[in-house]
Amino acid sequence: MSETEIYQRQGFGNAMGFGQRPALLIVDFVVAFTDPAQFGGGNITAAVEQTVGLLAAARRLGVPVAHTRVVYADDGADRSVFCNKAPGLLRLTEHAPGAQIVPELTPVAGELVVRKTQPSAFFGTALAPWLLGKQVDTVVVTGCTTSGCVRASVVDAMSHNFRPIVAVDGVGDRALGPHEANLFDLQQKYADLMTCAAIAAEFERL
Repeated sequence: MSETEIYQRQGFGNAMGFGQRPALLIVDFVVAFTDPAQFGGGNITAAVEQTVGLLAAARRLGVPVAHTRVVYADDGADRSVFCNKAPGLLRLTEHAPGAQIVPELTPVAGELVVRKTQPSAFFGTALAPWLLGKQVDTVVVTGCTTSGCVRASVVDAMSHNFRPIVAVDGVGDRALGPHEANLFDLQQKYADLMTCAAIAAEFERL
């Protein structure tokens, strides 16, 4: 019996479904996470390229857009145990070059920029109230890394009762093994997987 068959037999892997009011959440596509010499590598650059087109579609069709950045205080006052695992994250301060959103995805007026110190875009931030204020029911997620901040944000989106849709070609990781394993797990338990092209078509339909 295959791994997929095991999950199917136990009732996992059903569709969340696309709701009526989507938003696009772009997780941590910042310079440091697209640079293999810092925190990047793998298929992250390709995921950025795919997200460019999806972001353009969202903007053209009036879909709400939120971006996230990892931002720590200059003096490390908000350091948490998360930094024990990855102390280099403390270099990502407000004005650090590596902490800036990549130029091709630069936010425009009206788009929310969430500053966070934990993996999830929702933990300790104003993201959920912002989405609720816009009557969003579906959160489309792109970004990096699939096994880290993307996964944490997707699980928390579901926990807030949003329908998470992961853009399968718009998320990336520094290593492909964790990327593929987490996509499998997300699809079975927490989200639907769709390509950026299919998501853009849903934006058009709605």
